[in-house]
Amino acid sequence: MQMIRVGAVEEFEDRSKRVVTVGNAEIGVFRLGDDFHAWRNVCPHQGGPVCQGRLYPLVRENLDDQMKSHGRLYDEDKLNIVCPWHGLEFDIRTGKHPGTSELALDPVTVQVEAGDIYVLL
Repeated sequence: MQMIRVGAVEEFEDRSKRVVTVGNAEIGVFRLGDDFHAWRNVCPHQGGPVCQGRLYPLVRENLDDQMKSHGRLYDEDKLNIVCPWHGLEFDIRTGKHPGTSELALDPVTVQVEAGDIYVLL
């Protein structure tokens, strides 16, 4: 496995991303607080550039006991990336689609050492 430096910790704002090209692969690197996550930039739905999508908090429907909708709620603790091709969402921390375990992003190992961020390929 090869360690490739993608930047310094201070270059990444909290709740931000950067898409980097490493050889023939595009990798999305995301910062959430002190944690970094990396995913291949390929949506499992139809191969779209998922990591180039927008970041949104998880959207929940606000339903009462009779299943009547009262608008939307936003879960700021769960940040999702939304694929720009077809709108599929994936949890930045887990890579999983919130509605089905059959769809998930392809993980890339990310390490932080001495203030620098590396992906392992």
